[in-house]
Amino acid sequence: MRVKKISILWLFTLLLLAACAPFSKNKPDNIHLQIFETTDLHGSIFPFDFIDSAEVSVSLAHIYSLVSSERDQDDREVILLDNGDILQGQPVVYYSNYIDTGNLHICSAVMNFMGYDAATVGNHDIEAGHRVYDKLVEEFNFPWLAANAVNTETNKPYFKPYTIINRKGLKIAVLGLITPAIPQWLPEKLWEGMQFEDMISSAHYWVPEILKKEDPDLLIGLFHAGYDYSYHGSDASTSCNENASLLVAQQVPGFDIVMLGHDHNPLNQFIVNNNGDSVLMLNAGSHARFLALADVHLSFDNETGKYNKKIKGELINVSGITPDEKFDSTFREKFRAVLEYVSTPLGRLENGISAKYAFFGNSAFVDLVHNIQLDLTKADVSFTAPLSFNATLPSGIIRVRDMFKLYRFENFLYTMELTGQEIKDYLEFSYANWFNTMKNKNDHLLKFKTDSTGAPVFSDRYQSYVLDGQYYNFDSGAGLKYTVDVSHPVSNRIIIYSLNDDSEFELSKTYKVAVNSYRGNGGGGHLTLGAGIPGNELNKRVISSTGKDLRFYMMEWIKQQGDVNPVAGDNWNVIPAEWWKEGSERDCRLLFGSKEE
Repeated sequence: MRVKKISILWLFTLLLLAACAPFSKNKPDNIHLQIFETTDLHGSIFPFDFIDSAEVSVSLAHIYSLVSSERDQDDREVILLDNGDILQGQPVVYYSNYIDTGNLHICSAVMNFMGYDAATVGNHDIEAGHRVYDKLVEEFNFPWLAANAVNTETNKPYFKPYTIINRKGLKIAVLGLITPAIPQWLPEKLWEGMQFEDMISSAHYWVPEILKKEDPDLLIGLFHAGYDYSYHGSDASTSCNENASLLVAQQVPGFDIVMLGHDHNPLNQFIVNNNGDSVLMLNAGSHARFLALADVHLSFDNETGKYNKKIKGELINVSGITPDEKFDSTFREKFRAVLEYVSTPLGRLENGISAKYAFFGNSAFVDLVHNIQLDLTKADVSFTAPLSFNATLPSGIIRVRDMFKLYRFENFLYTMELTGQEIKDYLEFSYANWFNTMKNKNDHLLKFKTDSTGAPVFSDRYQSYVLDGQYYNFDSGAGLKYTVDVSHPVSNRIIIYSLNDDSEFELSKTYKVAVNSYRGNGGGGHLTLGAGIPGNELNKRVISSTGKDLRFYMMEWIKQQGDVNPVAGDNWNVIPAEWWKEGSERDCRLLFGSKEE
């Protein structure tokens, strides 16, 4: 009897120990994870540029080759993540967004085929509108994340806040966050029903929730936001900071890896958070040029009941990879449909135009956009910037693909009310970020980034000198006659003489102004920092908006015109003229020529 009692007691003890220690029983002792990130692909799906009609050496077809080969290895588990901004850029996504809307979206088809495990929504994905991104939520075989995009009706995340990925019993938690600056750039109709919360406060809520509820073995942040929180004059205390990824990694303990995007800057580095823990930060850059890899080795520690983690990061140059043949054959018909669409003729250009001349003064490239905006809106004044760095449209037939060079983004066209003083201040702000204050004719016309000696900074990546401001913020005006005196200090350069019809321009009078929706919602700061209009009042200034993107109306306009003869206007010029002439010639060589120049 005694032996039997001991046996029963021993059996009970074993069962109790097994129940109390399911971790070691159900999870692997050692596991090798490869966690890949793509980000800011901007339609780089095929090994082909539909805008330039040329093959390219980087795309999702290339990335799928590498990921597939790694999945074939028995000694590792592969996870594939995307960090947003895939729905804008190449005509292939525009075609699925707005033309071929009845079929499965190209991004859904491709990303499901590639076996993505999770993705985070980007601001340019929101820009596609509810009809597009709500459709993709249903079509994706994986969760689309954004914990801080909150449904205003339910007060819960509009998209899924986080997901759990299981690999051989291992739990990997992925928290998604999106840049909260979207209301500064996009019309409310595109994000209606959402509010975007501060990334840091959102992470402070969701990380403890995930750790308590899920007890994951690894926590990954998948953030569509950049690294530099000081961008555009912000700082660490700025509410709803556009680029708060580093701040979250530093201030919210619990993350093992933070994968970021939005700023297109490749990154592979470790930081230490305020708990003293090391966090790997990775950014794959943009347009499928790099594939970010977090290589993770986990070994179970029986004493602590936790995994020891060895983590390292790598940025893989995609250009050395061969595109996957199965990828090509699977999506060949979709490829052909887009190729046919972008080849559609719209009209004829009587003379060629180039974006590069827009950096130095009046240009036919920008004035074509001005003329279309003024014609569509019947406004008094138009503002726009060159949205391509060095695009050229030759004379002859202009096709759908050419319009993506002329106008890169899916902005709407607004007509707004501004006073003459606000128009002047807007221009002062634009040229302050664009032109240098010249001391003499030997000085730079353009405002370049400079080193500690004051010399312009050369970029090996772009093989040119680096502008201090973003060229898509270099707005000029049409409908006005004015000069820009670069010998004068910032905020005291613009003299507006009249409207184009020689009627008087009055600072106290209200005018109708055509601008794109990015600018009209405060993007670039021209209306808020420049003209001094509070951000919450901008919407009240909007008289009308197009129902579709501006590029659509530009294509329709060219169809109606048939033959288009774009020429550079003469409504504004830079003085002193001799300083402008020598400075523009010299800086053109620096910006578009060789380093030696």
